[in-house]
Amino acid sequence: MTDAQDSGSLDNGRRMPRWVPRAIALFWLGYLATFVGRFTFHRLSNLLILLLVGLFIALALEPAVNKMVVRGFKRGSATALLIVAVVLAVLVFIGAMGTVVTQQVADLLSNSEQYVNDTVKIINDTFNSNIDPAAVNERIADPNGPVQKFIDAQQDNVFRVSVQALGVIFQGFSVLLFSFYLVADGPRLRRSICSRLRPERQRTVLDAWELAITKTGGFLYSRALLAVVSAFFHWIALQAIGAPAPIAMAIWVGLVSQFLPVIGTYLAGVLPVLLAFIESPIDALAVIGFILVYQQIENYLLAPRITARTLELHPALAFGGALAGGAVLGPIGAILALPAVAMAQALISAWGVRHEVIDDPLTTLQEKKQRKRKSAGGWKDPS
Repeated sequence: MTDAQDSGSLDNGRRMPRWVPRAIALFWLGYLATFVGRFTFHRLSNLLILLLVGLFIALALEPAVNKMVVRGFKRGSATALLIVAVVLAVLVFIGAMGTVVTQQVADLLSNSEQYVNDTVKIINDTFNSNIDPAAVNERIADPNGPVQKFIDAQQDNVFRVSVQALGVIFQGFSVLLFSFYLVADGPRLRRSICSRLRPERQRTVLDAWELAITKTGGFLYSRALLAVVSAFFHWIALQAIGAPAPIAMAIWVGLVSQFLPVIGTYLAGVLPVLLAFIESPIDALAVIGFILVYQQIENYLLAPRITARTLELHPALAFGGALAGGAVLGPIGAILALPAVAMAQALISAWGVRHEVIDDPLTTLQEKKQRKRKSAGGWKDPS
C-alpha cells in the first residue's frame, strides 16, 4: 500500500458522519422555534387570558340564551339582552359601593380629629397607655409627615389609575364582544367544527361541549347560592354590630368572597372592617371575629355540600384546583379553575370501564350501611 493510499484511508476514517450536520441544524432550529414560541406566548398571554374569560362567560350564558330562543327570541337579540343586563347589574353594584365608600371617606376626612381622639381614648383605656391625641392629630396634619406624604403620593397616581381603568374597560368590552359572538353564532360554530369530523367524533365533541356548559352553569349556581347565604348572615351580623351600610357591605362580602376563591373572603372583609373601624375599633374587631368564624363554617359545612351537589366536585379537588389556577393565572385562574376541574373529573370518570367495588370498611359509606339495615328490617332510630 502506498503513502497516498494510506493518507486517503486515514481521511475517510476521520470524516464527519452525515447525521452530525443535520443534528446540529435541528438543534438550532428547535432552539429558535422554542425562543420564538416563548416570545409569542409572552406577548399573547394577556389576550389568551381574555379569550379564556370570554369563553367562560359564553358557556355561562348559553343555557339562558337557549331557553330564550325556545320562547321565541332571536339568538342574537337574546344574547345581547343578557349581556346588557349583566353589565348594568355590575355597574349598579359598583356605583352603589363607590357611593358608600365615598361617603365614608368624606365623613372620615371631615371628622378625622374626632375619630383620632376616640380611637386614642379606646387604646389608652384598653392597654393602659398614655398616648396624647393632640400629638397624634398634629403629626397627621404635618405637611412633612408620613400621612400627608402618602396622601400626596396617591394624588400623583390619579392619572395612572385613570389610564389603567380605561384599559380595563376596553378589555372588558373586548371580552363581552368575544362572548357575544361565541353565543350568538354558537350553533353555526359547532356545525362548522362537526362538519370536519366523523359522526362518532361529532357526538364526542358535542357531549364535551354540553358538559362544559353544564359544569360552568353548576359553578355559577353554587357560587351564587353561597353568595346569597353569605350576604344574608353577614347582613344580620353587621346590622347587630352597628356597622355602617350593612346591606351594601353584606352584598359586597357575599359576592367577592364567593367569586374570588381562597383569598376572596379576606379581601372582601377589608372594606367592612375599615368602615366599622371608622365608627369604632371595637366594632371592627367584632366584624373581624364574625368573618373568621363564618369562614370556617362555610369551609367545613356549607361549601362542600353545595359544591358537591351542583358541581359534583370533591372538596379537595375544588380547593386544590383553586390554588393551582390562582398560581398560574392569578385571581382569574382561581375562578376558572373550579369548572375546569369539574369538567376534567367528569370526563375522567366517564372514560374507561368501571367495576363494582368490593365490600370493605375503607370503601363502605355510612349512608349505604344504614340503607342496608333499613331494607333488611333491622333499622332502629338512633334517638
